[in-house]
Amino acid sequence: MKKLFLATMVGLFSATTIYAQSDDTTPQFGVKGGINLSNITGDDFGDFGSMTSFNLGLFMEIPLSERFSFQPEVLYSGQGYNIITRDQDNIFDVDDNVEYQLSYIQVPLMAKLYLVKGLYAEVGPQFGFKVKEEIDYKPASDGGDVEFNSDDSQMKIFDTSVAAGAGYKFDNGFSLSARYTHGLTNIYKDNTIFKDVDAKHSVWQFGVGFSF
Repeated sequence: MKKLFLATMVGLFSATTIYAQSDDTTPQFGVKGGINLSNITGDDFGDFGSMTSFNLGLFMEIPLSERFSFQPEVLYSGQGYNIITRDQDNIFDVDDNVEYQLSYIQVPLMAKLYLVKGLYAEVGPQFGFKVKEEIDYKPASDGGDVEFNSDDSQMKIFDTSVAAGAGYKFDNGFSLSARYTHGLTNIYKDNTIFKDVDAKHSVWQFGVGFSF
């Protein structure tokens, strides 16, 4: 009888512990940032070089079960591409690469699946709002920035992408992540000379985060 009682208590304690873990929906807020390696992809574009920039922002991880979480984010993201130039004699006073620089406020909505403790995979849509557009013909030095206003802009204000990645979250709240985002919509406006051009964002992100 005593053994049966102990076995029953152990079983109830185990079930309660598992239930408590899976029912923990306390959100965790955090900050994150890292490096962007961005480019554009599409059937109508040839060889452009990738551009290096950064991302920085906030996130909230909402556990829905022991292994599954929903993570909305708000990020500043520097994107664009390098325009390869042929001005080897520097006649036009430009660097080797001219960068088409775009700044976005990105809102990824990520579903996270923890494969084992700490290690997770993630996927979800991303919605971007353009806040700046310019060409920098001296990216290796100061100056050379030519900013577009709303009338001269070639790019759409709104962009949609799909994101997928993986990462590892340590017990102390720090995390390491790698993510790839691929554009779903053409980035050029319909009322420009590029209206029928197939061009979409392609961005690799490598970063660190910390949960509170």
